[in-house]
Amino acid sequence: MRSLREAARRHAGLAFSVLPRGRMLPDEVWQRRHRAIVRVAGLQALVLVLFGAFSAQGVAASLAGGLLVAAPLLLALPPSSSRKLRSGAASVSLFLASTVLVQFWSGQTEAHFHFFVMVGLVALYQDWVPFSVGLLIVVVHHGLLGTLFPGDVYDHHAAMTHPWRWMMIHAGFVLAASATHLTSWRLNEQQGLRDALTGLANRTQLSEFLTRVLSRRDQVGVLFVDLDDFKNVNDSRGHAAGDQLLLAVAERLRACVRGSDLVARLGGDEFAVVIHGGAAPARRVGERFLASLAQPVDVDGQPIHVHASLGTADTATLCGTLSELDTATELLRNADLAMYWAKAAGKNRLVAYSPGMSQAAHDKASLREDLTHALDAGQLEVHYQATVDFRKDNGLAQPKGYEALLRWHHPERGTVPPLEFIPLAEASGDILAIGAWVLRTATAQAATWSAERGYPVSVAVNLSAVQLASDDILHTVREALRESGLRPHQLTLEVTESVLVDDLEAVSARLAQLRATGVLVAIDDFGTGYSSLSYLRRLPVDTVKIDQSFITDLAHGGSATTLVASIIELARSLGLDVVAEGVETEQQAQVLRELSCTYAQGYLYARPQPAREVASHVPDHATGYVTDHVVGRATDHVVGRATDHVVGRAADRVTGSVPSQATGQVPDAGSATAAAVSSSRVL
Repeated sequence: MRSLREAARRHAGLAFSVLPRGRMLPDEVWQRRHRAIVRVAGLQALVLVLFGAFSAQGVAASLAGGLLVAAPLLLALPPSSSRKLRSGAASVSLFLASTVLVQFWSGQTEAHFHFFVMVGLVALYQDWVPFSVGLLIVVVHHGLLGTLFPGDVYDHHAAMTHPWRWMMIHAGFVLAASATHLTSWRLNEQQGLRDALTGLANRTQLSEFLTRVLSRRDQVGVLFVDLDDFKNVNDSRGHAAGDQLLLAVAERLRACVRGSDLVARLGGDEFAVVIHGGAAPARRVGERFLASLAQPVDVDGQPIHVHASLGTADTATLCGTLSELDTATELLRNADLAMYWAKAAGKNRLVAYSPGMSQAAHDKASLREDLTHALDAGQLEVHYQATVDFRKDNGLAQPKGYEALLRWHHPERGTVPPLEFIPLAEASGDILAIGAWVLRTATAQAATWSAERGYPVSVAVNLSAVQLASDDILHTVREALRESGLRPHQLTLEVTESVLVDDLEAVSARLAQLRATGVLVAIDDFGTGYSSLSYLRRLPVDTVKIDQSFITDLAHGGSATTLVASIIELARSLGLDVVAEGVETEQQAQVLRELSCTYAQGYLYARPQPAREVASHVPDHATGYVTDHVVGRATDHVVGRATDHVVGRAADRVTGSVPSQATGQVPDAGSATAAAVSSSRVL
């Protein structure tokens, strides 16, 4: 029996899917129209009582006719009832008025015209339910009553002889009038419900379609699609090429769904798909779409490889306490959140929504709000980690300089890792003010140490991609040097290799401008990007900092040693300094000495510390080594580093962190941290 009901629902859904679809009326508009229709229905009941009395129907028959027309309005009035019930009840009243008028007028042909007037009136609801009510009443009245009392329904012999045949004729005209009214409404609305470029549904139609299917308690899934790095296509090939790419993507999405599903373009490079059946069909559609993107898109004769990040959510993830309109919004939001976890997990993948994502988004939004006040509240602090010339073997090594690392001491959360708050600062623009403060603080501290120690002390400050792209960065650097009195060559500005890869020419030009002020430039986390060795000679830099992931593997020999040796040799040939990051064991230090690496930084020599705790000398041996070096590395590289632009973009729109409930859907904490560490550093 259950299977029969489900089959019937599927067939009914398929039948409704071919009917013209349009916008759902806003609640305020619907209520206003409904009140007017109810008033007309009530007035008709009163007029029919008077008409019956004056047409010799008798008082009892007239009152009975009026009550018959007015009774359904009792169901149409309560505001707590659904739209369908209220509109259906009002329609019953309107079409019953037509039948009573025909009865009172002894089947006069002109009385039947009243049905078509009512068809036009219920068209104001812009829904099929009132038309269905009218059609049903025509069938019962013209067929059943036409058979029992043909003289009261029809006024000509042919209809009286064949009432069911004439019922079909009348019903056909009513159906045609209904379809014409509703189709004209909805075809006019289609102009505002389609995306102009792709012809797909737009955001409005998506929301209303989703609201309708949820009102029927259908199990559906939503697939949220965002193209990866689409901006690069527009920037490199132009917007015309970008439009061609979007058209091709739209066609591939259409090819992955069934006729009853809906594909929409939300704007830019974002798409959404509503899939009947819930989570499993939605995942299958997502996987088919990702597979379809394996083939490049031909744009003006040139192949473009496109990838996408996908998020899914289904009706099982809903809280179940919201209205239908709010539920549609919640489902889209859940799929959107899942899509951004796909971005954060490395792009070009599908992630299913889990409940923890909402809480994580709320927590991150709260953190973003707190960050706007952190600088003024004095919650930010700069720590310093020494860089040493570790070739010296006199027991104590004089630091070559210090790297400035930003810390946030939240009054309630404690120390917040830059992995969490730097992307928020970049997204909100607060990074510009925070970065300027770090520059002023670090240069002033280096100037103070220089005066106290009697020799120049240098400092390195990390720049984020947002700072580097700002036109004010040159002024900010000059002002920090002027206020502190620090000589320009004592300041090193560090940028991550991932920033260079984004736009090598533009970044190189900006670095050249900075270097022209007299400051030094270093590439941080070197070796984690693409084609590093090939473009090193083209960059206006002074120092290369070898990423700690290569230093960790030095003790095992093999490819890591070969790569580090190649970097050191290339840097030497280009006249560049080399700093090995993350040196934690004497064994690693010994290999670096043998490779003629000059400088080192890591827990073997010094931890990041507040300025007041920094010593003028650091041990040049393993006495400074933290026994629990795994925890030490995590503190340095998770607390002391910022996330790369991938996680930064996710934080821009989702403001969340990967929840524990998402295990199995996104990379584990270790791999996520490693990906972030390999891409960027804290200020």
